[in-house]
Amino acid sequence: MGGNLASWAGPPEATLTAAALRLEALGRVACRSSLYSTEPVGFAGQPRFVNAVVALETELVPRELLDALLKIELEFGRDRAASFANGPRTLDLDILLLDGVTVSEPGLEIPHPRLAERAFVLIPLCEIAPALFDARQQKTVSQLLQGLFPNSESKKHAVDRIQWSGWRAGACRDDAVPGVL
Repeated sequence: MGGNLASWAGPPEATLTAAALRLEALGRVACRSSLYSTEPVGFAGQPRFVNAVVALETELVPRELLDALLKIELEFGRDRAASFANGPRTLDLDILLLDGVTVSEPGLEIPHPRLAERAFVLIPLCEIAPALFDARQQKTVSQLLQGLFPNSESKKHAVDRIQWSGWRAGACRDDAVPGVL
């Protein structure tokens, strides 16, 4: 989850906090990563993003989950029709992994097709579930992160952990990571 524009809830940190609570209507948020301030990818002329990863236990099938996430984005002011790829947004909710499921249909790819390329996703995901397996890449999240930064930690500077008073981060139990957003 991420965003770099204010919503009705406030700045991006407040938006992610409110959105994580809203996700409880779809299931149980089993754990949350820390919040991270991240450089934008693609279109550099915009504010830094605030990103996090949550594990959601849900009974929804992948398409129902995606539709519910898009509705939540809309509730927080995201207008996908009026925006452009990698542009600024109030809220972005993506399905990264879902209990070992692989889906490839129009508008829905699980695991997320750019998961292995994005430090702003892998760093918080590795924080809560480093052993989670990406069926498409045939690697754990920890291995994907290591592949992104094989020689040093220096390139990770674009992803900085931040504090927000309303955000409750906490690692997952090994058995509590069915779907990660």
